[in-house]
Amino acid sequence: MPKMKTKRAARKRVKKTATGKLMRAGAYKQHKLEHKSPKQKRKLRKSKPIAKADEQRIRVLLPYL
Repeated sequence: MPKMKTKRAARKRVKKTATGKLMRAGAYKQHKLEHKSPKQKRKLRKSKPIAKADEQRIRVLLPYL
């Protein structure tokens, strides 16, 4: 049986923590940053966990993560 392939687009967007949780980048940080407050931009730097409802779908895309 051949190896399963990782979806490269998903691999570039998702990281795994030491405890096994999947983390993603937040939205609203690409453009129009001059309208956002420094506090909002600072909070957007952090990565967010992937929702439990979506985690199973993401793990299918990333079999070796």
